[in-house]
Amino acid sequence: MKRKQNNKALSSATGTDRKSRGRNKPDVIMPAPAPLREMPKKYGEFLAKLKERISRERFKAILSANSALVLMYWDIGQSILERQRDEGWGAKVIDRLSHDLKTAFPDMSGFSPRNLKYMRKFAESWSDRTIVQEVLAQITWYHNLALLEKCKDIEVRLWYARKSIENGWSRNILAIQIETRLHERQGKAINNFPTALPPADSDMVAQIFKDPYIFDFLGTDDPRRETELEQKLVDHIQSFLLELGQGFAFVGRQVHLEVGDDDFYIDLLFYHLRLRCYVIVELKATKFNPGHISQLNMYLNVVDDLLRHPDDKPSIGLLLVKEKNKMVVEYSLSGYTKPIGVADWERQITKSLPEELKSSLPTIEEIEAELEGTEAGDGE
Repeated sequence: MKRKQNNKALSSATGTDRKSRGRNKPDVIMPAPAPLREMPKKYGEFLAKLKERISRERFKAILSANSALVLMYWDIGQSILERQRDEGWGAKVIDRLSHDLKTAFPDMSGFSPRNLKYMRKFAESWSDRTIVQEVLAQITWYHNLALLEKCKDIEVRLWYARKSIENGWSRNILAIQIETRLHERQGKAINNFPTALPPADSDMVAQIFKDPYIFDFLGTDDPRRETELEQKLVDHIQSFLLELGQGFAFVGRQVHLEVGDDDFYIDLLFYHLRLRCYVIVELKATKFNPGHISQLNMYLNVVDDLLRHPDDKPSIGLLLVKEKNKMVVEYSLSGYTKPIGVADWERQITKSLPEELKSSLPTIEEIEAELEGTEAGDGE
């Protein structure tokens, strides 16, 4: 009798072990992929093309969805405007509309009272739906909110919208460009490009350089020597590249040039991917001096002779000074055949939004939080 009980207990324990082992085993065992070395010769090329196609189509789908969202917001804003204009609907309607839309579409964000008012303002600011469809729907809603709040002039808004599309700016970069008033600085550097470059290149090159350059990332210290300024710019190279603009690739600092028995050193050397040429940046912590042009011109001659590839276009010089006299610069540039631009650099933003206006604007974070339905800022 005892033997049977023991056998039964053993059987029970064994069954338990089987069940336990069964739970630890996966239901489906996926076969391991074959090593890449066993794939056909052109498999890598085939995979790369598929990945490129999928990425492209996915990006197009995202853009299409964004475009549809922005246009829908414009239509909602336009409908609210029409009802308020034609039937005298008041502000209470927006609060009720927000509640009903959230109830009807609980899985969607963006129907807060504040955002509905932004939709109304968006439609009011852009009466032409064609512009909305062709330009503004190509950037995100957050980009459009930044334009609405930070730009009062409609042409300036449109300029920044197009630049955002052209340069692929994030909404935060767009906000920085607006606050530093890029539209007033772009293409303003004093230069000799019309006489030093072919007409087809002159305008494009001129638009790449600006005046002044804003180095607010330097902090409160005011560099008084070129070496100190140069070091700070290299320490903040990402911010410096952002201020220079799209297309600049950093090549080196204090690039050595040997001319005869003498040694010379370029402050900062860049290569512009779009212009296909070297750009020499010379830094001066003092006021412009005509001798600066002669020095920069010599550097351009040497770089074109020693570094420039046959397929590269002529190198360009950019002289950044603490201050300058426009007439003195123009006379100094006269007669030089190498393309040179001269601009000021400023440590802090001198032309930005008035403080009282800044304080009244919601931050990007507040806008995002509002659209996500969380409490941020003052709210509505």
